[in-house]
Parts: sequence; structure tokens; C-alpha cells
Amino acid sequence: MWQDFVFMAGSSLSVLFLAPTIRDASARVPLATSLPSMIVGGVYSMTFLTLGMTFSALGAAATCTMWSMIAALCSPGSPLAGGTQQSDLLRGLQLFGADVRRWANSLRGGDDRLQEFVVDPQSHDGYLPADD
Repeated sequence: MWQDFVFMAGSSLSVLFLAPTIRDASARVPLATSLPSMIVGGVYSMTFLTLGMTFSALGAAATCTMWSMIAALCSPGSPLAGGTQQSDLLRGLQLFGADVRRWANSLRGGDDRLQEFVVDPQSHDGYLPADD
């Protein structure tokens, strides 16, 4: 049905028009804008899917995904939006990764409990373990 392709084309244009917002590091989109748009895109996607309009559903899902990314990356209160919160998040992810590697190493028999508490004095923030 031709309407399926018309709705998909409209959603594709929305995705194209929203892409510069994600690429702009200084963009700040309030959650009051992005969350309702994300929810509407998700509801449209499910509605189109139940009507058998697969292409429209995929287009609406892509629009929903773009608004989700805008909410995560461009909202002023988001920890992924930049600033010190982003560096804290990255540091936390690095520490988590170091813990996972240490745990995997202990499962392989290379368990050194003393290394667990050694902090690298050369590290710029003092948080990264010595074995990283």
C-alpha cells in the first residue's frame, strides 16, 4: 500500500532533520521536548506495526530512536551530555572494565588479591588500577 511508503518517507526526513542536533556538541534540547516526541514515535511505531505497515513502523521506530538519542545526549541534565558528569561516567566505566578484567583474570587462576588495592600513582586521576 502506497501510504506505507509515504509515512516511511516522512519519518526518514525527520531522522535526517534531527541528525544535526545530535552532531552539535552545544545543542541543548529539554527533556520536555524530547521525551514526548520519543514516546509518540514509539506509539506510532507500534500502531503502524499492528496495521501491517512495516515500513512505516520502521520509520517511526527510527524517529523514536533519534529522539531517544537526543534525550540522552543533548538534554541539559543528562550525564551523557558532556561536562564533568561525562568524565565521571567515563571514569566509572573504566573502573568497571578494570574490575571485570581483574575478576576474569582471577577465574583463570591469576588471582593476586594484593593487586586489587594498588592504585597507579602515575595515573592522572589516581583511580585507575596499576595493572591497567
